[in-house]
Amino acid sequence: MSDVADMIAALMRREGGYVNHPADRGGPTHFGITQATLSTYLGREASLSEVENLKAPLASLIYLKNFYYGPGIDQLPETIQEFVFDSGVNHGPRQALIFVQRSCNLLGAKPPLKEDGIMGDNTRRAASTAARRFSARFIKILIAERRHFYFKIVEAEPAQQVFLQGWLKRLAEFDDAETRFA
Repeated sequence: MSDVADMIAALMRREGGYVNHPADRGGPTHFGITQATLSTYLGREASLSEVENLKAPLASLIYLKNFYYGPGIDQLPETIQEFVFDSGVNHGPRQALIFVQRSCNLLGAKPPLKEDGIMGDNTRRAASTAARRFSARFIKILIAERRHFYFKIVEAEPAQQVFLQGWLKRLAEFDDAETRFA
């Protein structure tokens, strides 16, 4: 899936509507947009009511600016963009790019990438090479990195266990790499 509008639609379907779960470290969300993210976008403190009443077009604009173009997800190979974009929304763009960098390093990136979560020329080139040379294996490694990250979250903060099954279900949507990315 390379069309960003389709990626955002799929993402918003995964995220769902308004949620204010007491164990969610991000606080209240709507379409996955946190109160903090909305506040940053608006340039002022967003109210709980503004999060609750957030409309899909504004959420889409925030995703485009802060989670797709801003961190450089659009510069990655199309075959991994949706996965990395979804990871960036779920964990923050920096962590999503660290998944890419670490996965490229595991596949033998030359030179090895600094795992700093910043999109640069080396990350762009290494991701392109990994996607071209390793195809489905690359996405499998990305998925494994993200799965491991979920378990580290729960290990560090057991109260997050309540979300683990949902996170793994979300991840499973990307786990048909053999057919989607081959």
